[in-house]
Amino acid sequence: MADKRGNGVAQAAGVFAGLAAGFATRRLVTAGWKKVTGKEPPSDLQDPRVSIGEALSWAIVLGVAMETARLVAARAATRQLRRNAASDGQ
Repeated sequence: MADKRGNGVAQAAGVFAGLAAGFATRRLVTAGWKKVTGKEPPSDLQDPRVSIGEALSWAIVLGVAMETARLVAARAATRQLRRNAASDGQ
């Protein structure tokens, strides 16, 4: 039974780490977009004043960065929790 509880804690930590990483990554990517393009990223991708290239570029850059950050953060948090649990069990 303790194994299931530990697994749930690891999952919760992974979710929390992923959310925090996603938040931080969005801010970082937005700042990078402003620096590279000199303007704000598109907020409404369906706005006809936003070119298809700009909308697609923003969606790709943000999507890849967010999911990469979430994946790395969740895996790192889970790995650390498992290491701590293994060292506590010795």
